[in-house]
Amino acid sequence: MAKLIILRGNSGSGKTSAAKALQRRFGRGTLLISQDTVRREMLWAADGAGTKALPLLIHLLEYGRKNCDVTILEGILDSECYRDLFEAAVQEYGENVFAFYYDIPFDETLLRHRTKPNRGEFGEAEMRRWWKEKDYAGVIPERTIERGMSLSDTVEMIFCMVSGT
Repeated sequence: MAKLIILRGNSGSGKTSAAKALQRRFGRGTLLISQDTVRREMLWAADGAGTKALPLLIHLLEYGRKNCDVTILEGILDSECYRDLFEAAVQEYGENVFAFYYDIPFDETLLRHRTKPNRGEFGEAEMRRWWKEKDYAGVIPERTIERGMSLSDTVEMIFCMVSGT
């Protein structure tokens, strides 16, 4: 049965690093869908209500369910703007949705952002403007990932939950 992992949270929280590590851990044929890649690179679309990225993200979830054992979706994925995506995820994957919300303090996300390759593309002002405190989706049951969890511990925890080991 196909499984979906959703990693959500504010910019700079560690979602992309965890998603890439999980893709390697699960192995070849694991689909990684990055909201940033779809929205900013593939479509060059604005974010927010009515984003053109939403229908494509939903189609990619469908593709993942039909063709991959594990699909990973990662991004800020604002709870209001992407509600239809979360509902589609539940419809496609049922109880095989494993969702995680990065509840990381703003000061920590700033520190983490400084280590990213794209740190020059935006800074503190933009991150403050995008910031949403405790933006839980409500549609999907989300577990919380907090500041003290290392990348390797996070990846291992998620891997064990999803694989049942």
